[in-house]
Amino acid sequence: MIRVLTLLVVLQLCGEILARLVPLPLPGSLLGMLILLGVLLLRGQASRELQQTSQVLLQNLMLLFIPFIVGIVAQFEHFADQWLPFVSACILGAIISLVATAWTLRWMLSRQARVNILPPEGN
Repeated sequence: MIRVLTLLVVLQLCGEILARLVPLPLPGSLLGMLILLGVLLLRGQASRELQQTSQVLLQNLMLLFIPFIVGIVAQFEHFADQWLPFVSACILGAIISLVATAWTLRWMLSRQARVNILPPEGN
């Protein structure tokens, strides 16, 4: 697990370095995740250790939001003045995430169906 977490942090660091070197309007963490996606596409699958670590992270995802929530509470006077754009961004972000997730799942299921119907190699 420590090895995979280290890999994820190194990929994020690579993304941060890339974001500073290349004038793209993308955050380094997103570039790091795109690097991870590229590595996974090249390998064809995630390692068992990466799958297990990902499951642990997803199971404890709510803990990662605690600093964000504390920040909102600490800066509540600013939040009170800007609540409409904040709520609008949250709702729009949730809708975009839902649509992107549904599209990705649909794409992956159709890809899996195509792979499953191909005849075995060597026939």
